[in-house]
Amino acid sequence: MNTKVVLSLKDLTKRYPGVLALNHVSFDLLEGEVHALLGENGAGKSTLIKAVAGAIDLDGGIITVDGQDYSKMTPHLSRSLGIEVIYQEFNLVPALSVAENIFLGDRTGRSPLVDFKTMKSKAREIFKLFNVDINPNTLVQDLSPAMQQVVEIAKAVSKNVKILIMDEPSAPLSVSEVENMFEIIRHLKQKGVTVIYISHRLEEVFKISDRVTVMRDGQYVATRLTKDTNRKELISLMVGRELKESYPSRSNPPGEIALEVKNLSGNGDKDISFSVRKGEILGISGLVGAGRTELAMLLFGAVPIEGGEIWVEGKPVQIQSPQDAIQQGIGLLTEDRKGQGLFLEMGVGWNISFPIVRKLSKYGIVDTKTENEIAEKYKQRINIKTPSLTQRVINLSGGNQQKVVLAKSLAAESDILIFDEPTRGIDVGAKQEIYNLMRELANNGIAILMISSDMEELLGMSDRIIVLCEGRMAGEVNKEQFSQDYILDLASGEH
Repeated sequence: MNTKVVLSLKDLTKRYPGVLALNHVSFDLLEGEVHALLGENGAGKSTLIKAVAGAIDLDGGIITVDGQDYSKMTPHLSRSLGIEVIYQEFNLVPALSVAENIFLGDRTGRSPLVDFKTMKSKAREIFKLFNVDINPNTLVQDLSPAMQQVVEIAKAVSKNVKILIMDEPSAPLSVSEVENMFEIIRHLKQKGVTVIYISHRLEEVFKISDRVTVMRDGQYVATRLTKDTNRKELISLMVGRELKESYPSRSNPPGEIALEVKNLSGNGDKDISFSVRKGEILGISGLVGAGRTELAMLLFGAVPIEGGEIWVEGKPVQIQSPQDAIQQGIGLLTEDRKGQGLFLEMGVGWNISFPIVRKLSKYGIVDTKTENEIAEKYKQRINIKTPSLTQRVINLSGGNQQKVVLAKSLAAESDILIFDEPTRGIDVGAKQEIYNLMRELANNGIAILMISSDMEELLGMSDRIIVLCEGRMAGEVNKEQFSQDYILDLASGEH
């Protein structure tokens, strides 16, 4: 491995009101290495990468790029030094096409006019590397979150990068898409590009990184050669204690059928049929574009049903809106928590009680005492870390934002819960909490549908798995048949 230092961070310090987000953080990055950055939500990872990208002003410290010291970094300076960032939250223009987003601000030809032909051709070349089929003419707003993430990666790859920072890039991707992304990372590494890779998926860290740095509570903890460490040590470094990673087991057999769909069609899906029982966690697998989130939106009434039936508790129901779904006891934890699951500028308590505000109201006046009691109950139950119920959700970490989304459905007393990527962007400690809570809910008779691109999570948490391929049912897999290879074969249309 090359020993040339391309990026050096020395005593980086950043204070926010009541929080020391970065506390004299120092470490180096080498040319052509993949350097994983680990830490729980709130560890300071996002603040660190924003400082390197010039998105925030530091209160102290020096950033050294190729031997040149900078006490103040700006976005323009950072990009001029060859630093590109793929943020966890998308940085795209929804109303523009895929190609326009990838090359936004760049000239693709000598003409002063925009060379759309060259732009689209280059976009197709990048997607060919990714082994995905995205039309460069498609508007970004018409893409799924997973495909939008692919466009974000393509946008960064299209630049002449020297240091590429990737913040949870694999979160919305399935196993095959992650492998394609790793191939691109290896290609960049061979060209001497340094990659800072942030992920909560430890298996990815061991697969792609050369070294790994751990942060905790805004401080640097340690750097290890990836080949010389293991999961147990990294988890201990991250949480400051030994944490046993496990998937909780089912304590009760599933009960009666809670939800059944018969030949359901719409939103790109066709003739989907399956059932889920009370107390069961039904995994939903498939590659990106297979129709998993589209199915969730159908069941929740967010898009029109074109055919088929939905049965709840043995009776056919009409679900034409999310309100209909909530009234039938169906709750959805959306994949896009910031865009669809939360009111970011409102408080934690307000978000939790929003689905049941009518129940809490009399003559148009909300019973704020009961509202606060319910919000506090679920804040305590799932350990939402917030100074108060009035704290704006936008100020919470990603993991705690996800917990607020979960608290909303619990407060609505849903009997059927759809988890769409439940641990996307959540640290290892919070993941365990979510897993335990999901299994507790199932053991108490809640029927759970879990859409996940994390194969280990899917196999570990599910009682059964249904597999989708191109909007259709590809198969159903019982526990004794669980196999990553078999599920991937079904998902890719091999069976």
